[in-house]
Amino acid sequence: MTSRGETITMLDDEGLPHDFTLVDVVEVDDQRYAVLQPDDPAAGAVLFRVEGETMTPVEDDDEFDRVVDALRDLEEYDDLIIEDGTDEDAGEEGDDKDDDEEDDGP
Repeated sequence: MTSRGETITMLDDEGLPHDFTLVDVVEVDDQRYAVLQPDDPAAGAVLFRVEGETMTPVEDDDEFDRVVDALRDLEEYDDLIIEDGTDEDAGEEGDDKDDDEEDDGP
């Protein structure tokens, strides 16, 4: 597997490449997970289950929550924002800033 800080290029469902930086590989309940940060600094990190040399997105909500809870227990990831594709998981700091900007409109 790639080392922390290295770039990983993954293909989406349409075959388009997307670059990610490997933040870390953690083990939760005897399963390894890769924490990847997209090149867009505003986007939150994403989780992938590591199975041998293959990484698959974590789609099960319970599994996702277990991994995020384990990451939050580690001090070095206190400020890490993990995206799961829903608005509910957006970071509060970012939401407050966006709300202020929207309220200043005409």
